[in-house]
Amino acid sequence: MLAPRPAPTLKANGRVFAQITEFHPELTAFRRDLHAHPELGFEEVYTGARVREALERCGVDEIHTGIGKTGLVAVIKGQQSGSGRMIGLRADMDALPMTEHNEFAWKSSKTGLMHGCGHDGHTTMLVGAARYLAATRNFDGTAVLIFQPGEEGFAGARIMIEDGLFDRFPVQAVYGMHNWPSMRPGTVGIRPGPMMAAADRVTIDITGHGGHGAHAYMTVDPVVVSAHIITAIQSIVSRNANPIDSAVISICAMQAGDMGAFSVVPGKASLVGTVRTFSPDVQNMVERRLSELCSAVALGFGATASVRYERIYPATINSYDEAVFAANVAEALVGTDHVVRDMAPSMGAEDFSFMLQVKPGAYLRIGQGAENGVGSCFLHNTRYDFNDDILPLGAALHAGLVEQSMPLPV
Repeated sequence: MLAPRPAPTLKANGRVFAQITEFHPELTAFRRDLHAHPELGFEEVYTGARVREALERCGVDEIHTGIGKTGLVAVIKGQQSGSGRMIGLRADMDALPMTEHNEFAWKSSKTGLMHGCGHDGHTTMLVGAARYLAATRNFDGTAVLIFQPGEEGFAGARIMIEDGLFDRFPVQAVYGMHNWPSMRPGTVGIRPGPMMAAADRVTIDITGHGGHGAHAYMTVDPVVVSAHIITAIQSIVSRNANPIDSAVISICAMQAGDMGAFSVVPGKASLVGTVRTFSPDVQNMVERRLSELCSAVALGFGATASVRYERIYPATINSYDEAVFAANVAEALVGTDHVVRDMAPSMGAEDFSFMLQVKPGAYLRIGQGAENGVGSCFLHNTRYDFNDDILPLGAALHAGLVEQSMPLPV
């Protein structure tokens, strides 16, 4: 058993938090075991087995495996079921292809793989909620706990939906949460409407005419064309999007020629980047203008350019009623002063967006950064680690969403 961190000073309101805190050391050990054994999307075999084992010990009513390849769903029935309500809670399970540079005992045991985004903590918080809910069943309806694979670029949420997730478990609403190192422990952030941006991939292939660098006048240099395209792209947002609409276009990589052939003008060049937007109208505009602008700039130099625009993740849009409800649940747990109801949306992306496209729901952020450095390193950093102090709080927030959305009759 991995040694747990000393009991935290983090406080919250209510019997739910108090009861979950009693098994905080076990949650900490579980989380650290997952951290030590990271797995990429749709490869979460060890993680899934550990989750299933934990759910069996919790005494949940049903465990369904193989949904969306390596996804799991647990079902917990309340003391009563007259409401007919069914609420979904979701946690992601996968890690990142990163090499961890931490030195603690539970660091990754796999070279090139790391839980650099806290999905090990998210999974553990939902397991903690499962243990509490299965023991108390203080609600009228059915809780559906979704352990999702492949969030990091694999669209695991979409795969689970296509595999019948909401056909088999027709929840009325679904909730997810993500740790946020720039917020202090004991705080929760949320907003109705846009929470995270759509993430699109753009690939631009430029074809010119190669030749000798000493006789560049005989070439159509795709490197020069690329430079002009990169510069021109920066005008799309500033000169086409309304200033109150957010959008980002970043060209993040360029490939052309051979670094060993310093005097050879290549015949082709490729650019790769990302587009982030909240509004479908802005998203459509950016896709159209990229194609028009790249082709026109290339043509001006006697080259050609083709644009491949791939829509990876849609924007994460919280439904109004569910976002307000989740904020109310959070306030009951941590107090009004510790809930940010109008949290600024992030240009990052999240595949929970697929679930919110087909079901009402909300995505929350739970603070984990502290002045002592624990949990303060930002996401996708080689020295990141989840702050175990917030495990009972996150589990209690999950449980509160279930109990308060499906209360027992008075």
